[in-house]
Formats: sequence, C-alpha cells, structure tokens
Amino acid sequence: MHHPLLKILAFLLFSYTAVGAATPYIPNHKCKECHEKIYEEYEHSAHHLSYFTDELHRKVANASNPKTYECAPCHMPAASNIDALVSGKERPRERDVRERDGVSCFFCHTIAYVKKAHHFNLNLPAKQAEGYKPSLFGSYNNPDESDKHSSLKSPIYRDNVCMGCHSHKVNENNVTIFRAMHPTDNSRGCIRCHMPMVPGGAEKHNNRNRSEHHSHRFPGIRDAKFRATGYRLSVSKEPGGIAVTLENRMPHPMIIQPARAKYLKITVKRKGKTIWQNYRKSPTEDPKAYFAYYFFKDGHPIVIPTPATSEKVNNLQGKEIRTLNYKIPGLRSGDQVTVTLYGRLAKEECLRAIDLADKRFTTPMKIKELRWTVP
Repeated sequence: MHHPLLKILAFLLFSYTAVGAATPYIPNHKCKECHEKIYEEYEHSAHHLSYFTDELHRKVANASNPKTYECAPCHMPAASNIDALVSGKERPRERDVRERDGVSCFFCHTIAYVKKAHHFNLNLPAKQAEGYKPSLFGSYNNPDESDKHSSLKSPIYRDNVCMGCHSHKVNENNVTIFRAMHPTDNSRGCIRCHMPMVPGGAEKHNNRNRSEHHSHRFPGIRDAKFRATGYRLSVSKEPGGIAVTLENRMPHPMIIQPARAKYLKITVKRKGKTIWQNYRKSPTEDPKAYFAYYFFKDGHPIVIPTPATSEKVNNLQGKEIRTLNYKIPGLRSGDQVTVTLYGRLAKEECLRAIDLADKRFTTPMKIKELRWTVP
C-alpha cells in the first residue's frame, strides 16, 4: 500500500471499524418521527444528497476512479463496509440504508473526534456500547432524552464538527483539490452562517419549551437569497473606462469545489443597445473575471483533478477585495452599466469529462447584480 491517501485511510478506517462496527444504526427516516421540523430542513439541504441522488458527485467520483469510492468517508460515512468501498473491494449498494442515507443524521451526531492530517481530515464516531441505545451528540444544554437514543452535549459541535469533511483535500501529488478551511479555522463561523438559529425547538414535543434551534437546511450556493449575501459589487468611472470592484464577504475562499465556477458578466448599453461587453460567447474569454480551478497532469490540462500534478486558480480568499479595470472606448455620461455575478455548480470544462442530464448543474445561477449609470 504505497498510495499516501490509502495509508492514512488504512489507519483511520481501522479505528472506524473498531469504533463503529457494533453501532445500532438509526436510519434518517426514523429521525423524522421526533424531529419533523429539522428533518424537513435537512431534506432541502445538500447534506440530504447522496451518491445515488447527486448526479454530479456520482459521475465525478466514477470518472476519478471507476473501481474505488474514495469519497465514502465524507459522502457515505455511515457505511458499515467503508474500508471495502475505499479499497475497491465493493461498490456502493443502493439497497443498503446506511449507504443510501449518504451524509446521515446518525453519523453526524455520533462524531466524537476529528482526526487532522495533511491530505484530508476524517470524522471518527464515538464507540457505542453494544446492547444499549446509542448516544447522540449536539450543542444543546440539558438535551432531551428519547426512547431511541441518549442525548449528550459535546464541545466538538461548537468548534470542530465541520472540519472533518469541509476543511481540505490534497491528492497524492500534493496538489490541493479542495479547501474551505485553514488549520487555524474552527467551525464557529461555519455554524453561524450555515446553521443559523431559527424559531422552534429541535424536537416535535418540545418538552423543554425551547424557543430556537440550529437550522439543518445548511443554506449555501443553491439558496438564491443566501448566496447574494456573500458578495458586494461596485463600479466607478476611470480614465478611458470603468473599474469593477468585487468583495468576497465570506470568511472562506470564493471557489472551494473544483467543479464550480463563478464569473462576472459586464455589459454597457446606450439607449437600450449594447455597445460593449466583457465576453461574447463564453465567460472564459475574460479570464480575470472567471474564477475557477485549473488542473494539469505533467503540464497538460485535465478536468478531473485526482491525478493532477499541478494546479492554478483564479480565486478570492476570504474577505478579499479585488478591482478589475476595463478600457471602454467612447464611454459617455448616461451609459448604463450592468455587472452580474453568476455561479455554476459544474463549470463548462466539466462537460468535457462527464455528461450531466440535470440542467441545474450547468445552468448559470445569478448571485448578485448591480446597475450603474455613468456620471
């Protein structure tokens, strides 16, 4: 076993197997019996998607390696055969509820420790006593008990719970192919934005009369109202043209996942007619306003980053502000400038490697728009 990722997994999955093998699993649908509101939120979240229901994830995973499922520790963490999935001895099985549940309620609420490593972090579940109802963790003081599980408060759900899967991933060639967090970060900022407090208790009967709970909708780029809050746009007149300023208001980078892209579309109209635009057919024509990862293997461009030996990225780091200057000949007072920030879950380049039937992955999503008149 020479692959550095597999070496790490061998150690960690031994721990996982020893800890999790006897755990009495509670399927997602059982959680709905007591946590109706939270389950409804969860059903609208990306965490609810799995290998079997997320076309983009499944096809990228299969294109990366059709024999192994190395994404399992984060995308199918409750699987009882996780070591076999990672090694390629077995393939995902839709009939297995632990695999079908994907990022399951049960697994997330049994995380006891986040193992940090250079290539990627991993969540390790708590050891459960065989023959007893399992213990689930959260952030509530004095949590409610249940006939299905015990409830405990754990400090990991304040500081570290997001870091197991949402921190980073580095491939065997030491190329970063995913990074949302840095080693000095913690989960508090993630929770503040992506699990805001909403009205109502965490369980249906609300025996302790709680007034609010952390939302499990996990709003992100798919939520139109939420994604607009992450950026600020401004325009100013400069000699011979305009300056467009883009501010990343988020604490994490603008581009995290390697399949995604965000870009600016800028048009100038005079009396309703377009007289200038920053690109005509593809946003890649304006590379400074096209934010994405690019990967290479031995100097040649590739789309799937697993075997990449190098990368480059046009990105905005957390809280970064960048100004882009454009020369626009003949710009006049009264001209109408429109600046629109778009996002795509699967950038144009992805379609060279995989076919996507679900148009939601390839259709541009409007994130933010600004209309400005030249003074």
